[in-house]
Amino acid sequence: MTGSLEGLLPFMTYFGTGLAAMVLFKVLYALLTPFDEWQLVKKDFNTSAAISIGGALLGFTLALASAAKNSVAYSDFLIWAGIAMAAQLITFTAVRFILLPSIVEKIENDKIAGAVVLASINISVGMLNAACMSY
Repeated sequence: MTGSLEGLLPFMTYFGTGLAAMVLFKVLYALLTPFDEWQLVKKDFNTSAAISIGGALLGFTLALASAAKNSVAYSDFLIWAGIAMAAQLITFTAVRFILLPSIVEKIENDKIAGAVVLASINISVGMLNAACMSY
């Protein structure tokens, strides 16, 4: 039994750091977006905002999970978590200013099609990011 628990401390370290990174990502993503998805979801029951933030979190977490799985050391995990976070934040910026300049209005007005496209792009970038981290 003792042998089975040897990995508990590294697990708790990586898992705790992963959860903290998810919270940090959510905060930074909210700062980057001109609207507060959590408020739109909680207050207005805005489905588009829920899809949007859900896709962003899922995309980031896919890459974060790959960073945890493929890291050779904790410091390596931290570096790749930062890269994953940057990739997702840059993705939203590119979508907002280049691909779909009206995405903010679409989400605020609960236009689901725009949110699905944004979520799909975020998830796709997260999957690609995760695959590229499997060195």
